[in-house]
Amino acid sequence: MSQVEFEMACASLKQLKGPVSDQEKLLVYSFYKQATQGDCNIPVPPATDVRAKAKYEAWMVNKGMSKMDAMRIYIAKVEELKKNEPC
Repeated sequence: MSQVEFEMACASLKQLKGPVSDQEKLLVYSFYKQATQGDCNIPVPPATDVRAKAKYEAWMVNKGMSKMDAMRIYIAKVEELKKNEPC
């Protein structure tokens, strides 16, 4: 597993044509942020900003996870989404 594989997975995700659920998007987002920035380091968004709050909470779930583990999981999740994509 390398940085190149991670970057390839990032590019692959952008090319998906099938629908991706909001829950899957949040999951992928959370592992991307953990892999690229580490533990969540932003202030809690206001409760009125539902989207930002959901992204914050998704990222916080991964607190303490290593960047390498987050990369591995991110790559696996992108591969899973690619396999489930309609032909």
